[in-house]
Amino acid sequence: MTERPTIIDFVEKNTRQFADHVYLREKVNGKWTEITQEQTRNEAYRIGAGLISLGVKKGDKIALLSESRAMWILAEIGALYAGAVDVPLSVNLGEGKDLVFRINHSESKYIFVSGNHLPRIRAILAECPDVEKVIVFDDTAFDYDKLEPKEIRMSEIQKMGDEFLKAHRDEFEARFKSIGPDDYANISYTSGTTADPKGILLTHRNYTANVAQGNSVISIGPDSTMLIILPLDHCFAHVAGMYTMMGYAGSIAFVPIGKNALATLRNVPAAIAETRPHVMLSVPALARNFKKNIEAGIKKKGPKVEKLFNFALNNAIKYNKEYYNRGTGGTFWRKPLVALFDKILFKQVRESFGGRMQFFVGGGALLDIELQRFFCAVGMPMFQGYGLTEATPIICANSAGHARFGSSGRLVKPMDIVILDAEGKEVPHGTRGEIVIRGENVMAGYWKNPKATADTIIDGWLHTGDMGYICPEDPEFLYVVGRFKSLLISSDGEKYSPEGFEDNLTEVSKYVNACVLHNNQKPYCVALIVPDKAALKEAVEAQGLDAASEEGRKAMLDIIQQEVDSYKKGGKHEGMFPERWLPTAVGICDEEFTIANKMMNSTMKIVRGKVEEHYASLLDYLYTAEGKDIKNPRNLEALK
Repeated sequence: MTERPTIIDFVEKNTRQFADHVYLREKVNGKWTEITQEQTRNEAYRIGAGLISLGVKKGDKIALLSESRAMWILAEIGALYAGAVDVPLSVNLGEGKDLVFRINHSESKYIFVSGNHLPRIRAILAECPDVEKVIVFDDTAFDYDKLEPKEIRMSEIQKMGDEFLKAHRDEFEARFKSIGPDDYANISYTSGTTADPKGILLTHRNYTANVAQGNSVISIGPDSTMLIILPLDHCFAHVAGMYTMMGYAGSIAFVPIGKNALATLRNVPAAIAETRPHVMLSVPALARNFKKNIEAGIKKKGPKVEKLFNFALNNAIKYNKEYYNRGTGGTFWRKPLVALFDKILFKQVRESFGGRMQFFVGGGALLDIELQRFFCAVGMPMFQGYGLTEATPIICANSAGHARFGSSGRLVKPMDIVILDAEGKEVPHGTRGEIVIRGENVMAGYWKNPKATADTIIDGWLHTGDMGYICPEDPEFLYVVGRFKSLLISSDGEKYSPEGFEDNLTEVSKYVNACVLHNNQKPYCVALIVPDKAALKEAVEAQGLDAASEEGRKAMLDIIQQEVDSYKKGGKHEGMFPERWLPTAVGICDEEFTIANKMMNSTMKIVRGKVEEHYASLLDYLYTAEGKDIKNPRNLEALK
């Protein structure tokens, strides 16, 4: 393989070297099916050749809208073999205008779509005049016997590919061999939190460089299985999933597709049990859900088991410390207890994840240190990583044998990094500033947006907009602490990153599902809280109160106030965060943050701007005398 391989070079090398290894696992008609690496390459040839036969030219854009499945990967690789540029679209995009913008802005001439999402494409196709063909993955789908003029089956494309390969194989090979490392592979759009999301241009070399960089900090055993839960449209799933597993001779398994997103989510536990994965990609929202399910399962076994579990958990956490310093500081005596409880308790927890789980790779947002300690204690470490799509995306990651809980992990190699202050000057290790990187993983730019490109990439350096610092004790490790350009600002101009408090409150309190801290040059901070109404109801009913009554709802608000106050002087979490940045007033949100209402993005990360926009009047109210009292009328109404 060349020094700057394309994705085509990468696929050719690995699918030949690991030809007989299973690469894709998918449940079809109730039965798990397997596709080897060699079969993957052959199917990509058929699709790529079929696309050329259809009229796809080098550089043409092909949008892709589908659930995560084997054909998603086969279609994208096939498109790359045809020299096309894939435009992955999130299935979580809501209104039609979001799809229309991306299809038109990317200049997509073709669309790949699954049967489930065909109605969404049909509904907007008239607004996308440049689209020449819609290629539907399924032979049986919504109203499929009545093909509309621009529609064609993927099975037909594959047949066309077979014929093209028989008659014009040289032409097909010439096409894919003409692709260079700096040719575009994807236009990957930002989360869609504005009316004009940016299209991130990622080249073939961006991907192959980042796969190699990722391998410098984390490794996966051959023939390991990764269960894909996160959407494939994100480049994290591309690099850490599609290409990394191909390069390690591993396989990717997909959660069986339900009738809707919720039905697919319900299939996750069964998919874990049946595929018994060795590794999974995660985000904090998923991690918290897994933790709650584990704790709920333990609670069902009775108070004795729950008490023993908590003792064992605390013992393991104290022994593991921050991972890199396990067993130090006089904790070595805990090791036999760790081994004992692992055998009699934690092994059963791991069985609920298939019994082979080695670790999770976390990304998408900051992962609370308590979550990292919890999963490490039960023997399934959840290793925090950090990156962004503009960096294709991996910048650093923790891994087995090389982790510092609370950090975002070891920096990938080769890559340059500096931490800059607000004036653009480099700061010493241990000092916070903007994370700025340079390497072959840095995007080519933003599609049709030269100003944004020039503002973000300066002299080859990518300004991430994230705030962090390099570990002074071990400069290989990076700590990410929040957004550099989206900080809270007090009335005296001091700035503060809110994520630490938000994540910790959500993690330690069973009564809080989500929290957003706010201050924009105001006298004090306020918090928007999404409560766990079921947990609050149970708590007040245990006090003998009617949860639906005003008295019951006031008691719920007292509980939330106590949770917030626990971080203040005299509370059990005193000193964790600066007192002046703790919320003086609390507003209760009357709806969850979800992808559907755009207050959460496709990686289940809270979109601060959308939350603040949606709850603008509530935020203003919290700065009034009435709003400052948590038992105000608006909060009482929100708990109904």
